[in-house]
Amino acid sequence: MQYTIKNSQLNIAIKKTGAELCSIQSVKNHTQFMWDADSSVWGNHAPNLFPIIGALKEDTYIFEGKAYNLPKHGFIRGNTDFEVHEHTETSLTLKLRYSDATLKTYPFKFEFYMTYKLTDNKLDIIHTVKNLDDKPLYFSVGGHPAFKCPVFEDENYDDYFLEFEHPENSKTHLINTYNGLISSNTKPIFNNTNILPLTHELFNDDALIFKDLKSKQVSLKSNKHGTILTVSYPDFEYLGIWAKPTGNYVCIEPWLGIADSEATDQEFITKEGILSLGAGDTFEVGYWVEVDVKLLS
Repeated sequence: MQYTIKNSQLNIAIKKTGAELCSIQSVKNHTQFMWDADSSVWGNHAPNLFPIIGALKEDTYIFEGKAYNLPKHGFIRGNTDFEVHEHTETSLTLKLRYSDATLKTYPFKFEFYMTYKLTDNKLDIIHTVKNLDDKPLYFSVGGHPAFKCPVFEDENYDDYFLEFEHPENSKTHLINTYNGLISSNTKPIFNNTNILPLTHELFNDDALIFKDLKSKQVSLKSNKHGTILTVSYPDFEYLGIWAKPTGNYVCIEPWLGIADSEATDQEFITKEGILSLGAGDTFEVGYWVEVDVKLLS
């Protein structure tokens, strides 16, 4: 099941399952900007990540002396229990409430909301976490949107690049591809530049993971068609850039949290990037996608 929101410029589709964004399309010329989730390559559009980002060591964390199991990226992706909280012509909010099933793997009482809101050529994507418990709630949250690349038939993947807001000198923190954990190894990516050329080979070692970017905005650009879209993520500490090496897409992933390191002691409270939310409190964070107006007419 899908829900739609639209205005005069963009038509947006969101799946009930996982509250997952699955289409950003021009109203006038029907250009599609989201990856089609080809299951032979990678069968997702834009998973929502909660209450963890990436993999846990042995899929396990420890809280108050007890071990719990969670799959990579948590339990929002593929979750069929979302309900409509609010739906207007230009906005949609879906809600997931804790259940007996979630308490077995995540011992916190919560409500999780995904809101999608259209304004002109911009889509706001907002995550809201409410702590319904009488104790602090620990979590990470983030996005995983996959943008079509190339967008147009006269292009190749190598015609595309990412342009960051500021020149960077960051390195990627390498993933151990056998267990999905962050290794102690790094690899230089930027040398005082804000341009990252896209090639399929760029992702031979899995995702690029950045912990210290100055930029809070990145644009997907084409050598032939200029700016395609811009992702802004002012309140996110980490950024992942990823694709399957055979996939014609690129994921631009704002994160508050990160996969376990190989050296983790698996304690949830001290996990890198973990957030704490007080009893009865609400946390909200969002990023937005702005499609270049020249492509919408």
